[in-house]
Amino acid sequence: MTSAKREAISKVDIAWLRMEQPTNLMMITGVIVLEDAVDFEAFRDVLVNRFLSFRRFRQKAVESARGCWWEQDELFEPSAHIIRTALPGDAGKAELEELVSQLASTPLDKTKPLWQFHLVENYSEGPAIITRIHHCYADGIALVQVLLSLTDADRDQSLKLISPHHWKKRRAAESNIFRRLMAPAREGIDAVGHFSYKMLEEAAQMIREPHLAADYAGTAADLMAELANALLLTDDPPSRFKGELGVRKNVAWAEPVDLEEVKAVGKALGCTVNDVLIAAMTGALHRYMLDCGDDPSNVTMRATVPVNLRPLEHARELGNHFGLVFLELPVAEDNPLARVYRVADFMHELKNSRQAMMSLGLLAALGMGPASLQKPALELFSRKASTVLTNVPGPQAPLYMAGAKIREMMFWVPQSGSVGMGISIISYNGKVFSGLITDNRLVPDPSSVVANFRREFENLLHLTMLLGPEAGTISPEDAELVHEWVDED
Repeated sequence: MTSAKREAISKVDIAWLRMEQPTNLMMITGVIVLEDAVDFEAFRDVLVNRFLSFRRFRQKAVESARGCWWEQDELFEPSAHIIRTALPGDAGKAELEELVSQLASTPLDKTKPLWQFHLVENYSEGPAIITRIHHCYADGIALVQVLLSLTDADRDQSLKLISPHHWKKRRAAESNIFRRLMAPAREGIDAVGHFSYKMLEEAAQMIREPHLAADYAGTAADLMAELANALLLTDDPPSRFKGELGVRKNVAWAEPVDLEEVKAVGKALGCTVNDVLIAAMTGALHRYMLDCGDDPSNVTMRATVPVNLRPLEHARELGNHFGLVFLELPVAEDNPLARVYRVADFMHELKNSRQAMMSLGLLAALGMGPASLQKPALELFSRKASTVLTNVPGPQAPLYMAGAKIREMMFWVPQSGSVGMGISIISYNGKVFSGLITDNRLVPDPSSVVANFRREFENLLHLTMLLGPEAGTISPEDAELVHEWVDED
């Protein structure tokens, strides 16, 4: 029987805990840059007061032959997790990217709760907060919400130490994430148990309404078909972005682009914001290959894209509640407009598939099985992609943390198996921030790639301006004609 100080780890979260290997650490790494100076003691007090109100972050993940569980860290010491640091030399972006790269390549201490905050006080653009949290605690969408819960829309309010009881009550009213975090019994239910309960409910409903049986049988068949399709996908071939991994990661982030401009491009082309951003990053990879002397015309490449599977009313719950889908990235396409439409077509196909549900069920099944079976199964899937691509919508109003206004934020999700690159996109306060994490053996200079992201987006912006405000949706054939016309100019 689980003791009061131990709680079962969900099967899906066990899978993420076991995925860690020297070449791919299972950490979500983030950077928040502030506009104003922040007092370290005030910063630490806010974190201890708010972040540690989440009971889970005082617990460490324990794995043994008898199973995996959350266990209270009786020797918990905030100073091991909240660290004051400084950059060398000019303390500019290059130095900050180097420090983040080092931390992204360094495992967290498994004898302690798996998270850290580093406050970099002398960064030339303003104080920077580097966060590292293990993926077994939650997925990226949930952890972004946790970090945002440490902020306020008011400068003075962001400094106040709040009564945990009243703070939890207020936050629980805003989001189910807090109700789940503060309820030990609920947190002990794993994803498989939750789905089993749902299946019993649905079975009872089918007895009352037999005509529903065909719908559920169809769903099961669809999931099995998606699994078969995923297994039959060819492996991504070796390329500049796919190969043998080392133990060093490099990170970089681009200058932000205006969110309203991204929306305008999407509207003019009849595509979504996601289509435009993914196409721009794909174009950046295409351009990087050309700069390196490679021929991208025959390169095929997929990204695994996390898809949130929480119901809308539980959109902010903690834990790993997402599936993965395989997205084709048209890196061989040299036409920026045609590239957008190809991404849009691929995204449309995925929205009508059940790949995400299939992959969540697979992760849960792997979490129930022995660790010896998990690695080869995950490797089978990771061979089919070259990168992970995550796009998280952030708040569009300015926020404050420990008395300082947040200027920008960025994060990088971990990669698993033989995947050596991660693409991250997040919006905040009317801006879109994009970043890259790469294996040093494959792409030692990710800053060169993200510099191309802005150039590719500006190309799309200029092309849509040439089409005029009444352009509406244009066909790929028209896109080709416009591209040739622009080249001639």
